[in-house]
Amino acid sequence: MKIGVIGGSGLYDIEGLSDVKEVRLETPFGEPSDAYIYGKLGDKEVYFLPRHGRGHVYLPSEVPYRANIYGFKMLGVDCIISVSAVGSMKEEIKPGDFVIVTQYFDRTKNRPSTFFGNGIVAHIPFDTPTCPLLNEIVYKACVEEGIPVHKEGTYICIEGPQFSTKAESKIYRSWGVDVIGMTNIPEAKLAREAEIPYSAVALATDYDVWKEGEEVNVKKVLATMARNVENAKRMLKRVIETIRPEDIENSPAKTALVGAIQTKPEYISEEVKKRLWLLLKDRI
Repeated sequence: MKIGVIGGSGLYDIEGLSDVKEVRLETPFGEPSDAYIYGKLGDKEVYFLPRHGRGHVYLPSEVPYRANIYGFKMLGVDCIISVSAVGSMKEEIKPGDFVIVTQYFDRTKNRPSTFFGNGIVAHIPFDTPTCPLLNEIVYKACVEEGIPVHKEGTYICIEGPQFSTKAESKIYRSWGVDVIGMTNIPEAKLAREAEIPYSAVALATDYDVWKEGEEVNVKKVLATMARNVENAKRMLKRVIETIRPEDIENSPAKTALVGAIQTKPEYISEEVKKRLWLLLKDRI
């Protein structure tokens, strides 16, 4: 079984991997954020990718999301677990808590969010944007590791790189969202288009700016982030050790493109077929 892991702020590796090597790819959408770090953990193969690049060189809007996800498709991963730092929008989600993301509210503006277009049209279902089967496995791993975790939550994704104003933060909070971040969109959309089961774990570092007296403080955020990263590594290790192919074989992601491609096959050019062959080969 091949497992893809995307690390966010502060998470740049996975401990315990053997046979470690770097894999560099060129995709139809350019180069991914960095080399994929390949390794084995027991009988599982793992491909880890730092979303912002090692050294944190990409702004949230600059991350090559399409290349990152298409690269995972090229590598043949069976699922992707995404880890990212977020702000909490609810009192009960404390800094240091994990949230399993089950819904998104998209406030991004300047990011390509689909593999399609330029000669081919597809509309995927996205009502359940993360894989419920994979989410359950990740949630169970958090519980078994004693990590404070919330089983479901809505993630509002803003463009950044600036944090919210207090007015924005209070409005988002009034909408009932649970966490706020800058990177899960379009990542989740692209994983669904690539028919790869995707689970997102949001690691709360602060209360954003809505809570008076708890404004974002870099020193406090970094301390919480360090604790989150250690917990994330323990969670990932347990997920990788326990997950089985049959656990996610009925994921809704695996048939996302069935009936989704609207362009008639005879109108799909050879250039488009070449560019998207990994997505189209079983769907046209």
